[in-house]
Amino acid sequence: MAAAPEWLTHEYIEHALRSHYQDEGLIIARLEINPALGPGENYGGVLTRVRVNFKLSSPKEEEHLQNLIVKTEIDDDELTQELMAPYDIYNREMTIYQEVLPKLKDLLIEIGDSENIFPTAIFVDRERMAIIFEDLSVAGYVMADRVRRLNEEHTHLILRKLAKFHAASAVLNEREKGSLEGYDRGFFNKYTNAYSGYFVGGLLAAARWMSKVPKLAHYGEKLFALAPHYMDIGKECFTPTAGHVNVLAHGDVWTNNVMFKYDQETGRPVDVLLIDFQYSFWGSPCIDLHHFFNTSLKEPLRREQQNGLFQFYHSIFSETLKKLHYSHNPIPSLHQFKQQVEQKRFFAMHSTVVVQPVMISQDPTDACFNALMNDDERGIRFKNRLYNNPTVQQNLQALVPFFDRKGLLEVDQTC
Repeated sequence: MAAAPEWLTHEYIEHALRSHYQDEGLIIARLEINPALGPGENYGGVLTRVRVNFKLSSPKEEEHLQNLIVKTEIDDDELTQELMAPYDIYNREMTIYQEVLPKLKDLLIEIGDSENIFPTAIFVDRERMAIIFEDLSVAGYVMADRVRRLNEEHTHLILRKLAKFHAASAVLNEREKGSLEGYDRGFFNKYTNAYSGYFVGGLLAAARWMSKVPKLAHYGEKLFALAPHYMDIGKECFTPTAGHVNVLAHGDVWTNNVMFKYDQETGRPVDVLLIDFQYSFWGSPCIDLHHFFNTSLKEPLRREQQNGLFQFYHSIFSETLKKLHYSHNPIPSLHQFKQQVEQKRFFAMHSTVVVQPVMISQDPTDACFNALMNDDERGIRFKNRLYNNPTVQQNLQALVPFFDRKGLLEVDQTC
């Protein structure tokens, strides 16, 4: 497990709590600090669990217990830090938690919708690139199993929250004259190809595996040919489409970036919160849906029931836009929305072939951000092993022919 940052001390947590409670007399009585996740569980930051007992200045006798999650940037080598710099993911997430999410919440309250969609940050530290949240696990929220993935009930909960988040962001951007359109650094963007080590490297690893399977070898050849064009195709996919309802997409919706609450008697999920907004960007909501469906859904839900899931999402998305009186672009009919889904289906292929193998891996060997991002010998070895996973192999055997029929393995994918 990644060690907690050295600066995450008694004094630091005390300062954060004093700021949050606006009480300079607050004193910490007991403090426990432990890593929250292990290797391969999250590549977007270091998560540290903090359990703190403290006393407010008044009344002094009463002791309070606070359970916190501290999210900090990954402390990796200089090369990886240089690769990640153009994405500016930590500043972006801090700004979104401080300035954007509270406004989205207020918009939904306008139409009588007060359910929580995301957690509230209690302290933001730009100097150390850290955000402190209340530990949602204490309120009964837990991560689902990223390897087993999600059923329809879990999926509907996420889609309902995601549709409202998307719709509210479109309205906020309309009311604030384009304030969200500057979020243009998603996974694929015009500023950098820094993720090519991961994305193209993963594509090539998939092609190497396919080339050894007689029934898939010709698909592997197509992937090898696609590799030099891959980042450019991704950039086009991420470019907002004029005349469509664009949104602030979450950017990385998958099992480990949501937390569920379950009914204690039935074991059924009753609520979900979206977390981790590091890769949020202005663009098509369909990109979030393709990513979510093709990284996190159980089979055969992912392979056979996506049409119904798109329809479920669209009904809530369009209804919320209407309630908030959105008018900047025409609200798409279901038919029009399905056409927009097809225009962005490249990201479904990408999420299946390149991303899901990382997300459902159970092999901890070399499972770190450095190996994910780089195309050195260690990085290639790590990516090759991802395609030894029988579940990954079954998914590719089933879905790569489908993507090929859609034309998504072709070099020319100009819209």
